[in-house]
Amino acid sequence: MSDIRDKVVIITGASSGIGEAVAKALASEGAKVVVGARRTERLETLVRDINASGGLAAARALDVTNLEDMQSFADFAEKEFGAVDVIVNNAGVMPLSPLASLKVDEWNRMIDVNIRGVLHGIAAVIPGMTVRGSGHVINVASIGAHAVTPTAAVYCATKYAVWAISDGLRQENDKIRVTTISPGVVESELADSISDERGRNEMKEFRRIAIKPDAIARAIVYAVSQPADVDVSEIIVRPTASPF
Repeated sequence: MSDIRDKVVIITGASSGIGEAVAKALASEGAKVVVGARRTERLETLVRDINASGGLAAARALDVTNLEDMQSFADFAEKEFGAVDVIVNNAGVMPLSPLASLKVDEWNRMIDVNIRGVLHGIAAVIPGMTVRGSGHVINVASIGAHAVTPTAAVYCATKYAVWAISDGLRQENDKIRVTTISPGVVESELADSISDERGRNEMKEFRRIAIKPDAIARAIVYAVSQPADVDVSEIIVRPTASPF
């Protein structure tokens, strides 16, 4: 896909799941990808795999909740490959629990990663994209941005915030493309952080039908591959048999 080749793409939360799949998919189309996450050993393996397959990739440790670290990540990508063309704000956490459980620390963690992390990513790339008059911000939300389920009130609120931030950013720009990707149930490690028993049980049922991360990666490849005057504003990707 000629509209992907040689684009510099930075991806947060890339050590597993959707982020890892997106990095591999875009690199296979000729993008230069820079991956970030906290688990650097997984990032190093991912970079080795991409480079061994003929792609171009680099990695850096990243804490999206820290604005300075996010800016350093974007600066690192520019030094490695050039100006950032695309950011995929993918990092997210999902420790579900009923509100009555009062897991305030977990609520705050979701707010920090799922909302502030996206805002930090935007802040790191928007100035350069504005100067160049081009760029693409891709924010990974969730089916939870469109429907609330028990134990997921705070998580869904953070993902609705991602949707709202994305649409606001889109309306404020006529040169920068903005895409919201809302995955349904996807096989991932996202549920591993659930400490609440009811939340774990709800998620087992919710994840009974799931698709692989590659399905989301293909949607992102589609959005990035469009001509500069075409903005794929939103894609919802869910299992065909999913009731949610």
